[in-house]
Amino acid sequence: MAVTKSFKELVRREVARDPRFREALLREGIAAMLAGDIETGKTILRDYIKATMGFEKLGKATRTQPKSLIRMFGPRGNPQAKNLFAVLGYLQKRAKVEVHVEVR
Repeated sequence: MAVTKSFKELVRREVARDPRFREALLREGIAAMLAGDIETGKTILRDYIKATMGFEKLGKATRTQPKSLIRMFGPRGNPQAKNLFAVLGYLQKRAKVEVHVEVR
């Protein structure tokens, strides 16, 4: 199912307006990836990145080409663990959020 432009704009507005929504979006994207739903996780994180800092700033912060980041979080992207964890680490640090994994 395609995401409509109005939905993406709604996400962008909510991220700008509500810090709890912004944090929940980041946590949900990471949780989806950890649960094995890579496509959903990439989609959520792509929306989060676009709504918060954009790929240009993220690229500078992580020393990664913005086009590489865009591909990495795109539908056919296959991020290497090194690059993915660098991005996730930076996003958590910037948002002052820590995501912990619990083994059961």
